[in-house]
Parts: sequence; C-alpha cells; structure tokens
Amino acid sequence: MSRMLCRALSAEGFDVRSYPSAEEFLDSGRFEENDCLILDVNLPGLSGVDLHQHLNDAGVEIPVIFVSAQTDEALQQRALHSGAAAFFNKPLSIESLLASIRSVVALSLS
Repeated sequence: MSRMLCRALSAEGFDVRSYPSAEEFLDSGRFEENDCLILDVNLPGLSGVDLHQHLNDAGVEIPVIFVSAQTDEALQQRALHSGAAAFFNKPLSIESLLASIRSVVALSLS
C-alpha cells in the first residue's frame, strides 16, 4: 500500500518520503519539511493516532490524513477530534485522497 501511494503521489508531482514506522519518522527530525502526513492507523510500534498525538503535544503542526483498514467509528472520531484533516477507510479512492491532500496543502501554504 505504501509503495502504491508513493508512486501515485509522485506521479501527481508531490515530493514523497516514506518511513517504515512512526519511530523512524520521529528519528528523522524532518518535521518542518512536510506539508502533510498520510498515516496508517496501524503502524508497527507507535500507532498513527499516537504519532499524531505526540506531534500535537510537541507543538508540531503538520496536517494529517489517516487511512485505516478498520471501520471503527470511535477510532475515526478520535482521530478527527485530535485535529486530523481527513480519515479514509481502505480500500481508498486515490482521487479522493489526492483531493484531500491538495486541499490540505493549499490551506497550509496560504
């Protein structure tokens, strides 16, 4: 899924970086270089929701879009309540995801 998303987003002109885990993203220290994060809820180790909360607690403001194979309404509400820009259930529509990313990036650049 990650490779497919990277290819699709790169083909649309986005500069894409992929990290195998939340911890590796945190270790990179490259927070300000990101206009948007696409996080899977079920990342290995620290979950996507926990990573988002960690970034919020640290004052790092990066728009986050979640994707999840779970259709857990409570989880979706928790993510959106914590400030996520969007939440998509898998299988997801690339077109809808791209529209959401464009919207988030446009807002963050204005």
